[in-house]
Amino acid sequence: MGKDSEYYKNKNRSIKIKLQELLMELPQPARDYIYEKQISSQPSTLVAYSLDLLVFFRFLKDRNPYFRDKEISKINIDDLSNLTSEDIVEYQRYLEFNMIGEQHENGKKAIARKMSPLRGMFKYQVEHEYLEKDPMTLVKLPRIKKDKNIVRMDNYEVRAILNAIEYGNSQMSDRQLTYCSKTRERDLAILTLMLNTGIRVSECAGLDVGDVDMIVNSLTIVRKGGAQDIIYFGDEVNNALKTYIEGWRSTIVPESGHEKALFYSLENRRISISAIERLVKKYAKMVVPNKKITPHKLRSTYGTALYRETGDIRLVADVLGHENVNTTIDYYAAIDDEHKRLAAGAVDFKKND
Repeated sequence: MGKDSEYYKNKNRSIKIKLQELLMELPQPARDYIYEKQISSQPSTLVAYSLDLLVFFRFLKDRNPYFRDKEISKINIDDLSNLTSEDIVEYQRYLEFNMIGEQHENGKKAIARKMSPLRGMFKYQVEHEYLEKDPMTLVKLPRIKKDKNIVRMDNYEVRAILNAIEYGNSQMSDRQLTYCSKTRERDLAILTLMLNTGIRVSECAGLDVGDVDMIVNSLTIVRKGGAQDIIYFGDEVNNALKTYIEGWRSTIVPESGHEKALFYSLENRRISISAIERLVKKYAKMVVPNKKITPHKLRSTYGTALYRETGDIRLVADVLGHENVNTTIDYYAAIDDEHKRLAAGAVDFKKND
């Protein structure tokens, strides 16, 4: 159960293997930086950092004459000392838009994320006096404005999406209605669970049937950082899960190694994160076509509703699994603006007592 389940053990092992493979491709200066980050970062984060750093070194080998004949894993600190701020700016332009070879286009947010481990690597080298100067010092990174507009669904839209799963929708073709009827109990359980608890799509996909306690209405989940947590749900979730577990799930003959999963695909394997993402988008497109609804937006919908009901930002942070309450405060700041607007007409000194 929880983080001790075979699913999470295999998942963590795969991530660690992937990290080791990437480290073998990286040059020593980058490996040293990643090794230092192991103390404070999750393996999945280190994999993302390593991938971003590999993109940079592949760019150098492909576009910079000095690095053209060098094997990436053999690049050393003396080689990096030859880099200038102009080289970094050129790489930043490459990240923004490239039509030669590996074609891609990134927005400001993606560029800032990809530049972050690069900035960290150079800072590490300078702090440890391996490099005399940081080539990123004069580089202006993209400025990201905080978006206070949280995409979420209102109560009517939430009921509409659940009704579309349970009863069908006029936009569905006969083929879609037939397919959805096969997965109705599962899909309704997944959407009801996510909308009423705010769990992440990864937390949902990782659930084992033994993680559900129908007596006290609780779930044992594994959070984003790997910590185990218990959350509670109401009768609506209880009813949806009970119908699914006693219904469609009881007819499943699981593939080997998937016997303990809570939610299954039509292939009788644990449902994947991408499959949950697709089913959320499929139903949302039918009833909320003007909003780009993803599993994370279901989380936003729940967080917003909980904050409006309780006004307790720390409770919202705790339930959503935010390690830092400031993350929650920044994300739900727009709701405070709504509260302030209500104050505009709340006081009328001219009206009679």
